[in-house]
Amino acid sequence: MESTYADVKMHQACPHCGMDREKFAHSRMLITYSDGTSVGVCSIHCAVTELKANRGKKIKMVEVADLDTKKLVDAEKAIWVIGGSKKGVMTRTPKWAFAHKADAVAFVGKNGGQLATYKDALALAGKE
Repeated sequence: MESTYADVKMHQACPHCGMDREKFAHSRMLITYSDGTSVGVCSIHCAVTELKANRGKKIKMVEVADLDTKKLVDAEKAIWVIGGSKKGVMTRTPKWAFAHKADAVAFVGKNGGQLATYKDALALAGKE
């Protein structure tokens, strides 16, 4: 199957758990370092593992998939939802990202959870 996502073509499997990033396109993340290298992971759980392993490496950008469109957006600009009834990826407490606040609010209305920032989601993922 041909991937429609350029980052998935470059990073098909998560280097930390081996999961197929196309199958998990809705939760995938792409970390680009200042030296031009990038790492594609399946979820914020594996993003934490990646960031801890490369603590001293300067980060240029962290992107996350919008849950609805699967398009990558700046993780810091995304509206995150923590918790709710939709089962998360590699976590007990789900963490989902949305490009638009209205989509995140609609998700919370349907599935529960609460609005959060990337910093909040990253901190919680780091504790798990």
